[in-house]
Amino acid sequence: MANSSQFGTAKKTDSVPTAVIKLATADHLDDLLRIDKACFPYDAMSRRSFRRFVQHEHGHMVVLENATGQALGYAILLFRQATKLCRLYSFAVLPEAQGEGYGQQLMDYCIDQARAENCLFLRSEVRADQQRAVSFFERFGFVQLGLRTDYYDDHADALVFQKQLHYFDSAKVPRLVPLLTQSTEFTCGPASLLMALAWFDRAVANPQHEELEIWREATTIYMTSGHGGCGPHGLARAAIRRGLEAQVYVSKPGPVLLDSVRNEQKRNVMMRIQEADIAALKAAGVRIHHRDYALSRLEKDLNAGKLVIALISTWQFDRQRAPHWVLLTAVDNEYVYLNDPDDDLLPWQTITERQYLPIPRAIFEKAFSYGSSRLRAAVVLSHPRPTPMYDHPQTTKK
Repeated sequence: MANSSQFGTAKKTDSVPTAVIKLATADHLDDLLRIDKACFPYDAMSRRSFRRFVQHEHGHMVVLENATGQALGYAILLFRQATKLCRLYSFAVLPEAQGEGYGQQLMDYCIDQARAENCLFLRSEVRADQQRAVSFFERFGFVQLGLRTDYYDDHADALVFQKQLHYFDSAKVPRLVPLLTQSTEFTCGPASLLMALAWFDRAVANPQHEELEIWREATTIYMTSGHGGCGPHGLARAAIRRGLEAQVYVSKPGPVLLDSVRNEQKRNVMMRIQEADIAALKAAGVRIHHRDYALSRLEKDLNAGKLVIALISTWQFDRQRAPHWVLLTAVDNEYVYLNDPDDDLLPWQTITERQYLPIPRAIFEKAFSYGSSRLRAAVVLSHPRPTPMYDHPQTTKK
């Protein structure tokens, strides 16, 4: 509900005026209505709405007062703990108080409060025709997600802005696992493996070509529609061919990703190719664990210098039930960090933000499975073998 009337370009003053920010109560209703009407004449809220926000169990409404106790602004934060999203529902500073630093103090408070609630994102709507409001949000590191047409009561459009609140501390590691964006919609697994290869100093000269080569080796051939993705056994097989050590964790034995494939011929083909991958892994001495890959195991593996390609469901992020491979790069008490090869899954994020993307542990636990059988699959990669292993029958000389 933001527009330029609540923001002003900060004046270059020697000092920022003293402001007090406090939780709003029913005693502030008259002040809230006065501020809201002055800032949002086209979309003002009612007394009943403000009273509801005062009593909101999952919200946080604050009033900004100057040194004399005069109310000059307010903000409403709504928390969605399931997604670690904080919505800045409304943000206002009286026009006559603009340019004095009050807006900056109020926004700093909102950002700090969202972080204190362990939120990963802060999101708000801004009038598309109010450049001063847009500039204000951009100054605080918000990026534009999209456009909502006919959003306000006067039919004006709104820009959706979002700020990421938490980032991986790169000082914790000597270097970061590089990020690679997949070049097709079906090569998230190969792109994840290529990132690991680069980390283990086995980068390839032509990543896009190698991405398709890995897909040809690791594909399940079919999925529900379109090109097949890659299975865990195929990815592990492709990894050891390129000199990495690999272990496979899969929650069920045998071929996987068959639940939603209705065509019997396609299922048979998928089973045959995966059975061949499993046999090749066993012949190469690769360990296949038929159990869940727990977060406690992930912590041990990452701390030992390993990387993990994990299968997730995108439902937790885009409400689409699609399988997706990502590379797990770090973990701490709050988050699992991953390199996401898909720039369409979370399109508002820059390349930098998709590298070591923090996912709250509880959300990752929900995302780390796929299908009605709740399949969990992970390929644990570690330092290179002495020499790469190539197991294509056609390359064996008699």
